[in-house]
Amino acid sequence: MTLANKFGQKKIPALLHPARLFRAGLASAAFAWCAQNGAAQAADPASLDYLSAEQQFLSRSDAIDAAGENVRAKQAQEKSTRTLHRPDLDFELQLLEYQKTLYLPLGPLEPLAADYGIADPLEFRQELRSIRPILTASVPLYTGGRIDATRDGAQAELDAALAERDLTTDEGLVQLVQAYFGQQLAERALGVRRDVLMGLEAHFDEVRHLEEVGLATKAQRLQAEVARDDASREYQEAIARLATANVVLAGLLRAPAGIRPLSPLFVISAPLAPVEAFSQSAMDNHPEIKRLDALAGKAEAGIDIEESKRKPTVFGFAQYNLDREDALLTDPDWAVGIGMRYKFFSGADRKQGVAAARFTAEQVRAGRREARTRIGIGVAKAWYEVEAARKRFLLLDTAIVSAEESLRLQKLAYREQQATSLDVVDAELGLGRARIRQDQAAYDYVIALAELLSASGQMSEFSEYQTRADRIVP
Repeated sequence: MTLANKFGQKKIPALLHPARLFRAGLASAAFAWCAQNGAAQAADPASLDYLSAEQQFLSRSDAIDAAGENVRAKQAQEKSTRTLHRPDLDFELQLLEYQKTLYLPLGPLEPLAADYGIADPLEFRQELRSIRPILTASVPLYTGGRIDATRDGAQAELDAALAERDLTTDEGLVQLVQAYFGQQLAERALGVRRDVLMGLEAHFDEVRHLEEVGLATKAQRLQAEVARDDASREYQEAIARLATANVVLAGLLRAPAGIRPLSPLFVISAPLAPVEAFSQSAMDNHPEIKRLDALAGKAEAGIDIEESKRKPTVFGFAQYNLDREDALLTDPDWAVGIGMRYKFFSGADRKQGVAAARFTAEQVRAGRREARTRIGIGVAKAWYEVEAARKRFLLLDTAIVSAEESLRLQKLAYREQQATSLDVVDAELGLGRARIRQDQAAYDYVIALAELLSASGQMSEFSEYQTRADRIVP
């Protein structure tokens, strides 16, 4: 019979009982949450798996909504350029008050008119008020490439807006993964800290009981008490971290009542595809590269527009006078024709305008090259971080098994007076550290995977990778 069985287990004081401490911790977390969210927190948190959380995030994110509005604006702008080759029809209405003077030469009648005191030529002057309603149609026949360049520029701006929306979405989803699984990690850490506290509470109670019967020293009891108090502090810190994680996730999902994540942390024990595959995907699919490609297209269109300003424009036109009776003598009833317009001099230096457009295009090309390099580095970094987290997680399996066995043996040895109280404390803390390290490794794996998929333009496939996981952290 062990000493523990011989002397029995002493009841844990009510104020320090682990269950009471756990309830107090949850109450503290609830209080912090209410302080942040007010009366709305009275409702029960919504239970969501990751896919449901992702759908809710996509439908409620203001940043994604703003990016979507920008896309719709660029779509409307692009559609407005599709009809630039169509005729323009203008209606012009003028109210004129004018004076008109006409001179009529008398010719052979001049001598006769002179006898009557009539000067040559005859002068007629009239002051009138007239309304001129003119309908004019014009159609561009040649613009030096300006219309096509304007269309190309509008399409490039739309492509850039689409890429910006995808980039905003990917960045938001990475934040969601961090918040969603960060709350899961915080809950796991809270559970581990609770278990450690409960184990050290039981150990402290046992040491105190043994001290009362003279089988343990005061130093051993103080060691157990200090370890229990440290565990209690860490437990309270875990409560605070969980409350913070709750606030972050609820804010992202616009859920004042809070979110209860259902999808656990996970790890795919097999290695991912080679880093080269992800790098190639990044070059083909990353939204930032697509955005810069679109901006390069816009810059090329800008060069064409500036070049067109140095060329003539040719247009056809037709004009119709809607009020012939009140028309001026020089106004035609109708007219059709072809016109050409060329600007010889301009206040703006057109040559420098072309040069500026070319410099802008070179700037975009340089930015695109830099982005490709930077994204390639980011893909490689994330890939190696995924691999490191995966290996770390798998290697910690042995550490946890060893720590569990060590704790079991140290407890038995202490009850038989073959180990000290400090040995039990160290074993208890060692198991807690191993469990938290493995949970942290799983979290690091998930976050690195999300960053890898985002960097390679495959963030939409995160849920598919989640379904392939064969190691779940419940």
